[in-house]
Formats: sequence, structure tokens, C-alpha cells
Amino acid sequence: METGSSETDSSAPEAPRGRAGRRASGGAAARRAARSGGKHGPAMPYITRRVPVYEVLDEEALTIIEGNADTVLEEVGIEFRDDEEALQLWRDAGADVKGQRVHFPKGLCRELLKTAPSVFTQHARNPERNVQIGGNSTVFAPVYGPPFVRDLDGERRYATIEDFRNFVKLAYLAPSMHHSGGTVCEPVDIPVNKRHLDMVYSHIRYSDKPFMGSVTAPERAADTVAMCNILFGDDFVENNTVVINLINANSPMVFDDTMLGAAKVYARHNQACIVSPFILSGAMSPVTVAGTLTQILAEVLAGASFTQLVRPGAPVLFGTFAASISMQSGAPTFGTPEPSLVSYGAAQLARRLGLPFRTGGSLCGSKVPDAQAAHESAATLNMTLLAGTNFALHSAGWLEGGLVSSYEKFMIDIDQLGMQQRFAEGIDMSENGQAMGAIREVGPGSHYLGCDHTRENFENAFYRSLVADNNSFEQWDLEGRKGADQRANALARQWLESYQAPDLDPGIDEALQGFMRQRKESMPDAFS
Repeated sequence: METGSSETDSSAPEAPRGRAGRRASGGAAARRAARSGGKHGPAMPYITRRVPVYEVLDEEALTIIEGNADTVLEEVGIEFRDDEEALQLWRDAGADVKGQRVHFPKGLCRELLKTAPSVFTQHARNPERNVQIGGNSTVFAPVYGPPFVRDLDGERRYATIEDFRNFVKLAYLAPSMHHSGGTVCEPVDIPVNKRHLDMVYSHIRYSDKPFMGSVTAPERAADTVAMCNILFGDDFVENNTVVINLINANSPMVFDDTMLGAAKVYARHNQACIVSPFILSGAMSPVTVAGTLTQILAEVLAGASFTQLVRPGAPVLFGTFAASISMQSGAPTFGTPEPSLVSYGAAQLARRLGLPFRTGGSLCGSKVPDAQAAHESAATLNMTLLAGTNFALHSAGWLEGGLVSSYEKFMIDIDQLGMQQRFAEGIDMSENGQAMGAIREVGPGSHYLGCDHTRENFENAFYRSLVADNNSFEQWDLEGRKGADQRANALARQWLESYQAPDLDPGIDEALQGFMRQRKESMPDAFS
């Protein structure tokens, strides 16, 4: 039984009345049509894991880390900077506030988190794309945040809104991508204070999968909610989760006014916040795994429980982004053992709190989609699934330590996501899976290539890679000796050329564009 966002009829409520009292165009029937569109893109449902999670901490270790985190919260405290409303909420809840630092009585944060749902649904405009966040589900979402792209012509350059739309389209078409994501790249050709409108609109217009909202300023979070109201209806948004958002702690042990402001907007409207310490171990946390886990738990407890002060029952995720650093250069490193241990341990701590968990992805430090990118991403992605991650940001396209969104890497990564999805299904123990009829039919000394069972199952028996070449050397040579990056490049071009947008009701589209025009005209351009 799911908690949190209430399950309602798949039809959305009637369109809300606008500020002048006139109904937004579209109406209930149009809104239903808008939410049920999107038949062009193939999709797999979100993962329901049928393999056990991997755990690295025993009961004694978990108890020690939890006790240490309680000590940090009580004795060291967490700073809530430049937000008097947040500090007053903590005073009213019984915390000891000294300046901007909040000291938490033992057990306060855990008590507040009892109202947070352990499982909730994020609704997409197409109900067939709804995803479950929590429990035994895993949702893959694309790369988030890079200012640069490595394009299909091999150039590393600043990202544009056209790149942003392209990545949204690729995520929409990718069968193993369950989510449209958020800032799939940073479109620097649009003013900073206005680009969030184009980004949210791109997710709505070019995909019908669930998406993320803007967190770079409270008013941009409010714009995201307003656009969701146009798409889904006010009542639906207030009673269901339709957008998920990344609220980073400014580690070590600080939440700034930007993140707090965005978190308040989303929590008040029942929208999900991923409270996620951003950790480069050795710089933003201790160099040890246990010390890093202690700090992560303290930061998440403070930030996640804050959402429950704003609105009890608002969905919130236990998030972590953990990387180590090179102690020689100070650069972040990925795919190494220590961050995996941190994520495995954090997943256990999240389950003990009863919160959905976010970590992982396809992370690497490589500058191009080469062998380093492949092995570092594979190491991170395997951990992501086996840890029991519920929401996996950066699942495809991440390059150069998160500075670059790569088209080719995106295509290679989504192939790996499909493999992970197949692995998560576990072992088929049905009568067909046991294959006793095939074993009897073939008997000793023959082969299975022509037996009935093989003919009935050959199309779906094994995962077929989108980008790997498994032909003979001669065939590979005849076809141009292409590497995986070249095959990924060709596939991305093919997908973008064949892309067709999911249907969106013209009335809703018009209302969204009208809102965007109004907001853009209300402020001068700002590029910083």
C-alpha cells in the first residue's frame, strides 16, 4: 500500500481558474488527452527489483554511525544560513538555535520524519509513465547540471537550449530511461534568470515522462509549480507529486538560503525534495567511509526533517552524491571503492529511516567516452542497482566529472541501463524458465538451437545491446571498423532524426507559453 501522494483517478482535475478568473484553456478532457499522449517513444516500466540488495554494514556499525550522527546534530549543529523563517521553524520545533546554527535534541529529526512517506508515486502527464519512488523500485534519470556538451561533431563547447531539447528527446526515446530528469545540460544561450522556464517547458513539451523542477532560486521553484498547475491542475498538484527536485546540502553541514527557499516552495505544494549532501571525501567530509557516512546522515536528517516542518507528509528522499578526490591533484575521482562503500552504507541508513534513497548513476572522470569512462561508469552503476537505489540521477550522459553532457556517452549508458533492468528481473523460475521440456527434447549429445523452446524464446531470451558489435572480425572490418563511440554517434543521430513529439493539448501548450512570456517580460535579462 503506497503512502504519500494519494492515488486518484488517472484523469486530471478540471483546469484551474487563472488570475483574472478566466479558466485556462483546455479543460478536463483536454488535460486527460495531454496526460495520455506520447505513443511514439518506446519505454520500459520503472524497475521492480527481484534481486537482493547488497549490504556492507552490520547492526553494530549502523548503530555507531547513527549515534555519531546524533552527536553531530546535538553538539556541532547544522547551519541554516540567511533564512529567518527556517530558523524560527526550528525554534518552534524545540531545537536550540544559536545565530544561524541549529542544534537538535536527540531524536527530534527522526520524530519529525515519521510523517514522510516511505513510498510515493511521481505522476507523469502520461499516466503510463508514472514512477514509484521507494520500496523495491529503481528509477533511472539522465545526467544533471553540466555547463558543457560534447556534441555529435566531437566538439566540447558550452551547452545551448537546442542541446537541452536534444537530450530530453533522447531520454524520451530511450526504453530504459524512466524519467526525463532536470538540468540535463545548462543552456547558457538563455539568460540565467529565464532559462528555467525554457527547461521546464522542454520537459513538458518534448517528453511525457516525469521530470524535475528548478531549484536555483525560490521564485524559479514557484514558476515550476505554476507550470505544473497549468499542466495538471491546481488540485491535482496539491494532492499528488508531479515534480521531484534536488536540494543539495552545502557540505560540510550547511544549508544555504537558495536551497532552503526552493525546498520550502516544493514541500508546501506536496512536491518531492531529494535532500542530498554533495560530498567530495577529503574536502567536504572526512577521508574515511565511516566519518563520511556520519556527516551524510546528520545533514540528511536535518534537511529532510525540515521539509516536514514545512508540510508534514511532503515526500522527501535520502540523497547522497559521494566521490573521492585525488590527494595529489584535488580532482574528483569516480568508480573507486570508497564512494561505493559510502553509497552502500547510506542506502542501509535510508532504509532504517524509512525514506526512499537516491545515489549513483554512470559517473566517470574521463574526458571522452573511452575505456576509463566505461569501467568507472560500470563500477558506479552496478553499485547503484545493488545498493537498492530508488532514484538514480546521472544515469546517462555524464562525462568529465559532471562538467560535460555527452551525446555518445548518453547512448552507451542507456544500453547499460537496459542490461541493469534485465539483471534486476532476477531468475525466471516459471515452467518456461525451468526449461525441462527443452532438456527432455534435446537429450545428451545434441544441441538446443532448433528445439521448440529455443524457437519460442529466442527473440527475448538474451539482452541485445544497442551499441555493442558482436559480429565476426570480417564483418566488423567490412562495416568500417567502427568503435562503440562511433556506433553510439550514429544511433543518436538516427534517434534525433526520427523523433516525434508526444501529443500535448494546444490549449495547455498555449497557456504554458503565455505564462512564460509573461514571466520573461516581467524582468530584465540577467547572465549572472
